[in-house]
Amino acid sequence: MIEKFRQLIHFLTRSLWRVTENDVSRSRYTSYNLLKITIQTIKCFIKDRVWIRAAALSYTTLFSIIPILALLFAIAKGFGFSNLMERLLRGSMVENSTVDMIMTFIDNYLEYAKSGVFIGVGIAMLLWAIINLADSIESNMNAIWDVKKQRSYFRKLTDYMALFVTFPIIIILYAGISIFMTTIYERLAEYFLISSFVHICIKLAPYVLSGLIMTGLFVFIPNTKVKFLNAFIPGMITGIIFQAFLYVYIQIQMSVSSYNAIYGSFAIIPMFMLWADISWSIILFGVEMSYVSQNIEQYNFGEEVDNVSRRYHDFMCVVVMSLICKRFAQGDKPYTANELSDDGQIPIRLTNRLLDELEEVGLIHGFSADAKSDIEHFVPAIDINQLSVGRLLSTIESKGCEDFKIDHSKEFSNQWEAFIKNKQEMYVKSNGILLKDL
Repeated sequence: MIEKFRQLIHFLTRSLWRVTENDVSRSRYTSYNLLKITIQTIKCFIKDRVWIRAAALSYTTLFSIIPILALLFAIAKGFGFSNLMERLLRGSMVENSTVDMIMTFIDNYLEYAKSGVFIGVGIAMLLWAIINLADSIESNMNAIWDVKKQRSYFRKLTDYMALFVTFPIIIILYAGISIFMTTIYERLAEYFLISSFVHICIKLAPYVLSGLIMTGLFVFIPNTKVKFLNAFIPGMITGIIFQAFLYVYIQIQMSVSSYNAIYGSFAIIPMFMLWADISWSIILFGVEMSYVSQNIEQYNFGEEVDNVSRRYHDFMCVVVMSLICKRFAQGDKPYTANELSDDGQIPIRLTNRLLDELEEVGLIHGFSADAKSDIEHFVPAIDINQLSVGRLLSTIESKGCEDFKIDHSKEFSNQWEAFIKNKQEMYVKSNGILLKDL
């Protein structure tokens, strides 16, 4: 049993991550990928300390919840569905007094927004609170997706406002469909099979809607291209868990009457913070799952990539540069990172690391062929007729800081001269070998 357990641990931590698409059947490779996505999502959730991001978002949500509800109710009122929005809000709260207090806050906020001390101050504060929350959400999702570039301020304003205008319309449509389905269920109560099917649809509708909303957020919020399938499955899983937790939260609210007796009307604040914290943890876990599922190939050979030898590192730099130079010499379309990974049989995470290093030392240049795409193509940054193996290795090895107090002119001069002589001999031998000719 101990040996079997060791074999299982070895498989999950090492062997599983060395399996490529050509090693096993398609169905087994898919099942292995699902297992890898599950393991890596949990590892990323812990490594990225997502619960801290969730706590920060919970605070921002508490600060912005009234302005957001005010905007949603204002939009719903414009469509004539403010009563429907209020009914949905009351349906998610146990205490009517709490809802009455929230509605009072919303009415006061909208009144202030329409008649601020300075013209437009109320509207500006409302927009700032909403954009601040949306910006925090985007920043956290971009951090999980390892996206460095945020949206421009103009795009933030237009994209976020489009999102908040669309959201109440979705809620209204959902409420309308729910009322319609409930009416059908009541009329078809005599027909057992049909009424049972409609009843199941009514029960499942919140989970499906929640999953679709999560899918939309996973696709729309990160400032990068997220494939639909990699957002849809994690989105549906996240939506189901989120909706299930909401049901549990409502049940907890009903059973903490003594808690309300201690805190009174302020009991909503700690309860809301608890709900927001766990909810954001669930959502960010879904974002991690979406990222991992789209980039699962990057985690293959993870242990080997983290511990690659210097010799193999330099060898793969030669492979990558030779592929880029040969394609450039032939006048073909420049390589992307994924194409280099496939043709060079190098793990994509290591390929990206090598490309970053080569670009940093000025040997290659990355550019987007399409303004609408974030996929980079890579070309040599210097004349390929002067780009030899020796120059490549010399440039790579000289990268970084050499400003230390070690005395290589006197005390350690022999070591320094022996080292430089050895390197120069190696560079001289390979200076006549051009990368494009390999």
